[in-house]
Amino acid sequence: MSGPGVADPEEERPAVVPGRAPRPARAGRRARRRATALAVLVPCAVMLALGLWGLDRGTLWRDEGATAQVAARTLPQLWHLLGTADAVHGLYYVLMHGYGVLVRGLSGLPLGDETVLRLPSVLGATAAAGLTALLGARLAAPRVGLWAGLLLATLPTMSHYAQEGRSYALVTAGAALATLLLTTAVRRGRARDWTAYAAGTALTALLHEFAALLLAAHGVTLLVSRVPRAVWRRWGAAAGAVLLALLPLVALSRGQSHQLNWLYPPGLRAAGLLLRSFAGPSVPVVVVLCALIAVAVVRPLPRRGPLGPSAVALPLALLPPVLLFAVSQRYPAFLDRYLLCCLPGVALAAAAGAERLADAVAVRRFRRPAPRLVAAAGAAVIAVAFLWQLPAQRYEREPASRPDDLAAVAAAVAARAAPGDGVFYVPAYARRVGLAYPERFAGLRDLTLGTSGAASGTLYGRDAPLPVIRARLARAGRVWLVAADGVDRTRWFRHDARETAKWRLLHERCAQRYWLDGPGANVALFTCRHRR
Repeated sequence: MSGPGVADPEEERPAVVPGRAPRPARAGRRARRRATALAVLVPCAVMLALGLWGLDRGTLWRDEGATAQVAARTLPQLWHLLGTADAVHGLYYVLMHGYGVLVRGLSGLPLGDETVLRLPSVLGATAAAGLTALLGARLAAPRVGLWAGLLLATLPTMSHYAQEGRSYALVTAGAALATLLLTTAVRRGRARDWTAYAAGTALTALLHEFAALLLAAHGVTLLVSRVPRAVWRRWGAAAGAVLLALLPLVALSRGQSHQLNWLYPPGLRAAGLLLRSFAGPSVPVVVVLCALIAVAVVRPLPRRGPLGPSAVALPLALLPPVLLFAVSQRYPAFLDRYLLCCLPGVALAAAAGAERLADAVAVRRFRRPAPRLVAAAGAAVIAVAFLWQLPAQRYEREPASRPDDLAAVAAAVAARAAPGDGVFYVPAYARRVGLAYPERFAGLRDLTLGTSGAASGTLYGRDAPLPVIRARLARAGRVWLVAADGVDRTRWFRHDARETAKWRLLHERCAQRYWLDGPGANVALFTCRHRR
């Protein structure tokens, strides 16, 4: 039996008049275009609304603070930084730099404004929902696209990264676009379509190099679809161009792998957390989505072209996590945000399974009800799942949804500090609080800074030599310690001679008067004892 939206070869077709398309065919194409447009616009509107809901949480967290202060640097300063750190985010920083210049010129708002900083991610998530919907509509039927787009838009994980000033929502949009361009290139076979596919995939991988795992998923899609050799040759050339464009970034970021030293080889718990992140987090929702994906595996929808929905969606959903999980046993890098390129595949696979299930139920019980009724019923089920997970959606819009709250820490210092007080950062990366909210530290002296981040080509600057810090403490009265939460109890800190020496120096020369456990950082007031 043919699935919905798939032409039945045994249906009687209208006679064709040479030079003129049959009217029923033209009307059918117009109706399908309208249905496809609606299937794309509705998820876009839903994702945009969810992205704007609670966008200003009143604080940045550490990664967003890095985006704001790095993208505000000049392009030469940015280039200097990428040689030592964060090369993987280089293209994103450059794009945000240009965006920040544009916004400041038009509105006067700084890039550090929360709404300004996060708006590109909201738009990226909106594009991801729309492109996923378009992919489903082209591969299967408009209602499959509608369901896939709505599923993507209503996942709490998508809201999380739609409201974060980092590259991950844009990478998700790029993954959906690259996959859509692949289907177009395979169907049409034109050189310019393959060029567009290569450019879209390369741009996505340059936004975050782990998105290069898309190539493995696309290769499996072509393998299971049994495409002709000509398609393999063209895809191979496109994939080679992508990898060639990515080589400088890989070489640069490989020397910065120490930035992932805090990660450990993943186990079953990490795999379970990823599953809940991408298909939940509510357990009933996870179970239903996994069941729908299983249906897409066992009973794939028939093709409408050279590539079928399941052949596209399942490798995209499953292969990158499996590959990264395996590689991370030796080189740990297994994080959900590094795998957001899979989300369009997850949504499309679940929608394909829902279409197969709906088709079976409809034929047996209702003898093919109106397509609009089936589409509306599926959308209603997604709305119920959204309401079921509404607490998770609300949580994503609270400061507690992130590991730290830089605004609260900065406010704790600003509320009690006086002009001329000193600030003592332990370790050096705790300086991210002052960089994110420089106005809260106006009039305070950084006693530990040697060279600024912009001048040194680092994220948070380089500390001054210990004798210089000791001399500064000798002239200080009140000193505010801003320390990473519990850093003095970590093994890393105990083995870092410089940071432990800074810590001992402060406690030897100054007496602690006040202590506050903040969200992600500790704040303490010290008064210094001067020896005569």
